[in-house]
Amino acid sequence: MAAAIPVLLLPPSEGKAEGGSVTPVDWAMGAFGHLAADRRAVRDAVRRALRSGGAAGAQKLLGVRGAHLERARDEWRHIDASATAPAAERYAGVVWGGLDLRTLPAPARRRAMSRIVVPSALWGLVGARDLIPAYRLKMSARLDGLGVLSAWWRPAVSRALAVRAGRGAVIDLLPQEHRAAIDPSALARGRLVRVEIVEDGPGGRRSVGHAGKQAKGRLARAIVEHDARTADDVAALRVEGLSLLSVHRGDITQVLFLREA
Repeated sequence: MAAAIPVLLLPPSEGKAEGGSVTPVDWAMGAFGHLAADRRAVRDAVRRALRSGGAAGAQKLLGVRGAHLERARDEWRHIDASATAPAAERYAGVVWGGLDLRTLPAPARRRAMSRIVVPSALWGLVGARDLIPAYRLKMSARLDGLGVLSAWWRPAVSRALAVRAGRGAVIDLLPQEHRAAIDPSALARGRLVRVEIVEDGPGGRRSVGHAGKQAKGRLARAIVEHDARTADDVAALRVEGLSLLSVHRGDITQVLFLREA
């Protein structure tokens, strides 16, 4: 019997790389093309909100201000005709910098491109190879007619992820904002492996914030480099600046790392 292929869940980045192929956006593209109607529903709701909400409404919806806000609004005005690029190249944040796909050995890069899945407020789910434009939209955004996007996407995203995962593990390196779009009960017991990175601070132990994103990216890199497929495989990884604290098994398996000072 063939080995089960895991899914590696990574967050999108707030910032997006520019450029790409100048082709119209295909809302039915990629590994999760059946979500096209839902994607268009989000697109249309965002457009309505941007037309009616003014600058203050746009700032709240898109999470940026000033020049970044004007750029984000312009991206939405022209999104159907925007240049597209693979999601793995479009997302350009700290986690993706730590992963650094371009410098991975070829076998590891192929694994990354086939296994990485990104929960997205606009797309629902995208694979690393899927062609997407630059855009800004938070999973925690609320839109008239849809509500909070994480809750609105949850049924469709959970079903699609369960089909994509099959018998394989789903290795979750997401922040809570994006975890909220996934119903763990849609996955078989023990298939979901949630990886947490914590650090010690003046107030005690807590989840890492922005400073921990680089470590999360390095951990994702180690997962694909070493072909980690299970919670035990992830727990056995040696990543600079991280040490294993615990593995807890249940309906959801939790692997906890400590970010060292």
